[in-house]
Amino acid sequence: MTPSLRKLVLTAHITFSVGWIGAVATFLALAIAGLTSQNAQMVRAAYPAMELAARFVIVPLAFASLLSGLIQSLGTSWGLFRHYWVLVKLFLTTFATIVLLKKMPLISYASRRATETPLSSADLRAAGVPLVVHAAGGILVLLVITILSVYKPWGLTRYGQRKQQVRRDQPPRSPQMVKVRSMSDPDNQTTGDGPSRGNKLVLAASIGVFLVVMHVSMHLTGHSFHHSH
Repeated sequence: MTPSLRKLVLTAHITFSVGWIGAVATFLALAIAGLTSQNAQMVRAAYPAMELAARFVIVPLAFASLLSGLIQSLGTSWGLFRHYWVLVKLFLTTFATIVLLKKMPLISYASRRATETPLSSADLRAAGVPLVVHAAGGILVLLVITILSVYKPWGLTRYGQRKQQVRRDQPPRSPQMVKVRSMSDPDNQTTGDGPSRGNKLVLAASIGVFLVVMHVSMHLTGHSFHHSH
């Protein structure tokens, strides 16, 4: 990617990731309020608000963070399999997203029970406890991902070491060769900040994939509020 496109993808990835953490923190606050409050109106409002936050904020941000991270890895020299910290980030982000999707039915159930049952309902509280635990665990996982992004520990994988060695063994290209290649193939220019046709196609394809993933995720989590009994 060109420097300008790389900065755009990085900005998007940071925005989605930070927004994900903030949304989960809000979810955790609502879950604790729903579990511990003795105010019936508070409980009946907290769980539906949790479902709204999870369905229309947390799930989209999770997929957006995952997708933008993949684009950034594949479109820069970091790669997807060259560094251990990138692999661990990918695993943790994918794991957190899968757990989130698997907990959506429980969130919907708790929201429905909060409006149908009295405050002392045992099954409502039984659903509230795991939601608090998983939200707290989710924040912990996202903080670990953030730390990995900053410190970048553990170095290269074996695949990354081989790729680095191959690059070192290649003879350096002269400036004349680079200039001739750029003139003969303007779509593959490696210098300048202007976006080439290839970069525009990558950006358009990324947006298309993001929209498809968002559409599928909304169907997986049930985009309407009419739940089957």
